[in-house]
Amino acid sequence: MLLRHTTPKEIDRQALTINPAKTCQPVGAMYAALGLHKCLPHSHGSQGCCSYHRSALTRHFKEPVMAATSSFTEGSSVFGGTANLVQSINTIFTVYEPDIIAAHTTCLSETIGDDMTAIIGKAKDDGVVPEGKHVIYCNTPSYVGTHVTGYANQVTSFVKSFSTATPKKKNVVNLVAGWMEPSDMAEIKRLAKVLEARTIMFPDLTGVLDAPMDGKFHMYPNGGTTLEDMAATGDSKFSIGMGPYSTEDACKTLENKCKVKFEMVDIPIGLKATDRFLMSLSRHANVPVPDEITNERGRLVDLIADSARLLYGRRVALWGDPDTLIPLTEFLVSLDMRPVYVVTGTPGKLFDARMKEILEKVPEAKFKSGERADMFQMHQWIKQEGVDLLIGNTYGKYIARDEDTPFVRFGFPIMDRSGHNYMPKTGYQGAANLVVQILGALLDHEDRTCSEEKIELQM
Repeated sequence: MLLRHTTPKEIDRQALTINPAKTCQPVGAMYAALGLHKCLPHSHGSQGCCSYHRSALTRHFKEPVMAATSSFTEGSSVFGGTANLVQSINTIFTVYEPDIIAAHTTCLSETIGDDMTAIIGKAKDDGVVPEGKHVIYCNTPSYVGTHVTGYANQVTSFVKSFSTATPKKKNVVNLVAGWMEPSDMAEIKRLAKVLEARTIMFPDLTGVLDAPMDGKFHMYPNGGTTLEDMAATGDSKFSIGMGPYSTEDACKTLENKCKVKFEMVDIPIGLKATDRFLMSLSRHANVPVPDEITNERGRLVDLIADSARLLYGRRVALWGDPDTLIPLTEFLVSLDMRPVYVVTGTPGKLFDARMKEILEKVPEAKFKSGERADMFQMHQWIKQEGVDLLIGNTYGKYIARDEDTPFVRFGFPIMDRSGHNYMPKTGYQGAANLVVQILGALLDHEDRTCSEEKIELQM
C-alpha cells in the first residue's frame, strides 16, 4: 500500500531523490574505523548524527557499535568545534583507553569549516594525546558522496597515518578490503590461507562485529588490523584492492607513499570475480592454487549446472553499492539470468562503463548511478515491465510486497533479518550460498502462488 501509487510514467527529475539507494559518508567511515584493532570511531558533529550512524550499523549487524561524538551545541555550530573535539579526545583517552581515535567530520563541522589538522595538532600540543596513542581523521561531508565514499576516505586515512616503508620489501601481499561483511573478509582470508599466501588485510572487520559471546563486555574485541600490521603494509611487495570505489584511493596513496604497486580487482562475488581474485593473489604471492580450492570451484559449477533450468531467463532487479553490484550482475549473467534493472546511489563513470560491458547480451537492461538512481526509479521501471526476482537491501521489501515478487536480501543495510552477516557471499562457497538463496526465494514463491493442481513435491 505504501507504494501503490507509483506510476510507470517517468518524469525528468533534476533535483529530487526519492528513497535513495545509499546512505551518508560518516556511516562508511565509522564502519571502516572499526576494522582497526582498538580503534574508537569519533563523529565530529552533533549527538544526533553519531546516533544515526551507530544505529544504522547496529541494526544491520545486531551488535553494539561503539563510537564517540563531539556533541555540538548551538555555540559549537556558530563558533566552531575546536574546544569540543579537544575535550572529547582528552575524555576518550582517559576513560575508554583506545589506541586510536579515528575522527570523521559531518555536514555541520564541514559547513562551518573546522580545520581538523589544526585541532588535532592543538590537542597534541596541549598534551591530551598520550604517548604512543594516535588521532587520525578524514573528511566525510554527508551532502556529497555516499557511505561507500566515506569508507574509502577512512581507509585512505589509515595509509596516510600508519603505513611505513623501510629499505627492504617483504614477501607479503596487502589485501585492501572493500565494503563487505565480516564473514566475507573471513572467507577471503581463509582462501589466502589455503593458498599459503602471506597477506595483510585492512581494514579487517572479522572478530569485531561478529565476535563470539563469552559473557563478558569487550570495548575492543580481538579482531581488526593491528597497528603493527598496518604499519607493515608499507613494506609489502604488492597490494590487491578489492572494489575500486572503496579501495583505489588507498592503493594509490600507498603506492605514492611507500612504492607498493597494486592491482584492482572486483570484490570476489561469483564465479568469474573469484577466479580473477585468486589468480591475482596466486601470481603476486607466487603460490599455486591448490586442489582444495579447485574442488570448491567445481562444486559451485556443479550446483549451477544442476540449477540451470530453474534460473534460466529469470528477470532480476538489483540495487546497492557499485563494488558489489558489478560482480553480482556479472554472476547473474553467468547463471543465464537477466539482470534488467540495476541502480546505485553512488555516482561514478566506472559503474556505467562496467554495466554496459557486462549487460551487452541483455539489450533490454536499464542501469543508473548517482543521486536520482533511487528506489522510486527502480519501482517505476518494474511498473513498466515486471521482474521475477529482487536482490538488494531491506529498503526493497516494500516493492517486493507491492509487486508480490520474490526478494533476496543482499548488501547494506539489512535491518529486518538476522544471520546474514554470518553467511559469506564471497569466494566459491559464498557464490554457492547466494545461488541457494536465490533458488529458495524463487521456489518458495512458486509453491505459494501456483494453482493447487500444479504444486509439486519435486521441483
